[in-house]
Amino acid sequence: MYAVVEIGGKQYKVSPAQSIKVEDIGKEQGEVVELDRVLFYADEGKYEVGRPYINGAKVIAQVSGKGKGKKIHIFKYKPKKGYRRRMGHRQLYAQLLIKEIIPGKI
Repeated sequence: MYAVVEIGGKQYKVSPAQSIKVEDIGKEQGEVVELDRVLFYADEGKYEVGRPYINGAKVIAQVSGKGKGKKIHIFKYKPKKGYRRRMGHRQLYAQLLIKEIIPGKI
């Protein structure tokens, strides 16, 4: 059994008891999250494809951790003009533990 869900504009293939790392969703550690943007669901040869989402389908997950990603450096410049800008960014992440997948109308 697995499902494809949309979280933060990205698609993730998830199955029960799996742990995934997604962009921060604004929940604290230990909170339960219901993900209702299920694009695809499959279980033992039966499947359901959403248009764009499956009605009634949900993925129940729990936030098991939070953290920051690797720092990236951004450097902008314009040649011969003396314009230089240096910036850095660290993306916030949330670790989700998939508890259960609830199918829609299979």
